[in-house]
Amino acid sequence: MNTSHPHANGVAGSAKTKVEEEKKPVIDAGLRSLDHYKRALPKWRYNLRQRALPLVRWETPYLAWLQATLRSPALDSYFAITANLGTHTFFMIGLPIMFWCGNGSFGKGIVHILATGVFFTGFVKDFFSLPRPLSPPLHRITMSGSAALEYGFPSTHSANAVSVAVYAILCLRSPDNQFQPNTQSTLEALAYFYAISIVFGRLYCGMHGFVDVIIGSIMGAVLSLIEFHYGPALDASLQANGWMSLCALLLIIIILIRVHPEPADDCPCFDDSVAFAGVMMGLEIGTWRFGRSSFADIPFDLNALGWLVVISRILFGVLVIFAWREVAKPSLLRGLPHLFRLMENSSLDLPRRFFVPASEYKNIPLKLRIDNVMPNVSDLPGLITAVRHPGRGRSVSVGPQSAADAYETLAYRERRRRESVDDGKGGLRTRSSVQDIRQQSSSQPQPQGRLGNENIAVSSSNSSSRQRPADFEKMMGEGTVVVSPVQIKVGDEGGDKESDVYIGQQDELGEHEVFSKLVKPRVRYDVEVVTKLVVYAGIGWLAVEIIPVLYEVIPGLGAGHLRVA
Repeated sequence: MNTSHPHANGVAGSAKTKVEEEKKPVIDAGLRSLDHYKRALPKWRYNLRQRALPLVRWETPYLAWLQATLRSPALDSYFAITANLGTHTFFMIGLPIMFWCGNGSFGKGIVHILATGVFFTGFVKDFFSLPRPLSPPLHRITMSGSAALEYGFPSTHSANAVSVAVYAILCLRSPDNQFQPNTQSTLEALAYFYAISIVFGRLYCGMHGFVDVIIGSIMGAVLSLIEFHYGPALDASLQANGWMSLCALLLIIIILIRVHPEPADDCPCFDDSVAFAGVMMGLEIGTWRFGRSSFADIPFDLNALGWLVVISRILFGVLVIFAWREVAKPSLLRGLPHLFRLMENSSLDLPRRFFVPASEYKNIPLKLRIDNVMPNVSDLPGLITAVRHPGRGRSVSVGPQSAADAYETLAYRERRRRESVDDGKGGLRTRSSVQDIRQQSSSQPQPQGRLGNENIAVSSSNSSSRQRPADFEKMMGEGTVVVSPVQIKVGDEGGDKESDVYIGQQDELGEHEVFSKLVKPRVRYDVEVVTKLVVYAGIGWLAVEIIPVLYEVIPGLGAGHLRVA
């Protein structure tokens, strides 16, 4: 089933042109797809990617064997659900509560390691542009539709989980810890279990490979060690010095956003990096100001305030944050394009690949979802349903799900074909070469319903004890990918033209294969970067300064009466 997604008002669509009878020879569409990363990345980055890519291919059959050996419906649901505990959304909702309930120091440390972890794992993902382990033979088990659109190396889930666990354990073992020994041991055990469950779950769910989770875990642990040992000293230095030190830190964050690598595909990693960079900026501004205010010495005492007051404070804080996001985002999307057009006319713009410049559109949909970090108000009913019926959101898919998946499937298939030809053993079993895909797809109808001999799924009920990693290696490159020819005008050499890619993805639960045009991420606008930065900086600022001050203004929510004279 072919699907197309219209662009926003004013964005010029790429209309297909009729190929003239006499034209210059062009590279076959299939081979052009194999050269996608060579054309999209600088030579030195492409060479590094090619050196790392064999690791992803080598570990895939072992991951598939591990998954097939362990899979069960109960584990599918468990790891799909617990993966939410390592997402940006989980932390974005939970972290502000720490500042409102007297754990500001610990909360700030967690924000530091999570923000830097999300930023730098996204930085490395876009730099290497490495795919996730191939499906098939792996099954992708997830509750997030956007996760598969990102690159695989390194694992952000693993970095988040390990950084939080390591930081928590370090704090529990510090001399300032006031927990009883039994409580401390229990909390440490929970931290270990949390990290191991998330990291192993990424392998079980087929979303990451061994190298992805190992490097992600190392990055998370290193960030936690740095924050634990040097974070307090940096905070004290910022408080002791004037606003120039704060401005220098904010400038460094902005520079890091600017030098974030351009990915080869339209990957949403940059969006998450910008959002958490904004949170970091708002956090530093808010804590710097709040630490110098008269409200800084107001204590928090659950027993003195009572549960009703504490719950009311949390609900009020969440309401303020959602209200800010619902007001600020459409206002910025409506007003910033005018400023960006002036900057573009003055050659002051900083264009980024995959983002449409302001001169090429008139209006932006105000209900545009600019990120997946924090849910919109309209998403709340769905979140409540997911909590009440967690199994409904789980999906198990087999087949390419993103541009990186499709290109890797084609590349591996071509590699196998060439190896078979060199060995004189024929092609990739019954699979056609990449050059023949176009002809076969035009002459044969696309299958619908159940798969026959081309079934690419491996049912979890199969006897995995009889299967070895080598058996799963034979399934690599079998995902259904169709590459259409590039339509080029006379006189156009087509140096940067991209062919249309169609993928076949099987829904294991539905037992049918659906063919659709490779769905690229939605149209993204240049003003979204600044919009995300301002919105999430505002969220950080609100959480650590504005909302605590409002508590003291609203009768019944304040804790000023608990202040020691």
